[in-house]
Amino acid sequence: MEIKLRQETEQDHKSVFQVIQKAFENEEYSDHKEQFLVERLRKSNTFIPELSIVAEVDNKIVGHILLTKLEIENDINTYESLALAPVSVLPEFQGKGVGSKLILHSHEVAKELGYKSIILLGHEKYYPRFGYELTNKYGIEMPFDVPAENCMVAVLVKNGLSGVRGKVIYPDAFFE
Repeated sequence: MEIKLRQETEQDHKSVFQVIQKAFENEEYSDHKEQFLVERLRKSNTFIPELSIVAEVDNKIVGHILLTKLEIENDINTYESLALAPVSVLPEFQGKGVGSKLILHSHEVAKELGYKSIILLGHEKYYPRFGYELTNKYGIEMPFDVPAENCMVAVLVKNGLSGVRGKVIYPDAFFE
């Protein structure tokens, strides 16, 4: 199975909406509204077109990943980072490497764009294989009460979080 990755276009929005909806349909820890979050994020000033990526198999969109800007803030400084939310793969393509390719490719694009880290809330057994570590290891706090094992960060460049400590500030679109 050949998986082709590319930047999402406006013509993809309807297909991506459906992929996200189907991907999270049976997820226990989901509000089943991730597709609406993506729509809001696309319209926000935190949207980075190059980091909205689709996966295609036989010219059909089967997966999508979105990374948007966020900040880590303390009393002295504000640091720029990225939020990974969400990564979506059609159920019939899950477990076949689509999500892995999307994640790894998004890391490369983010690095090329000069970003140093990516933060996510996610499954504690899935994301560590992509280099994600617990945020509390770096003194990074989430702005809401969630289990520590689900709060993770990937450092994209050597010493990318050197000196960074503080609370994650998610864009308003995450809370609408």
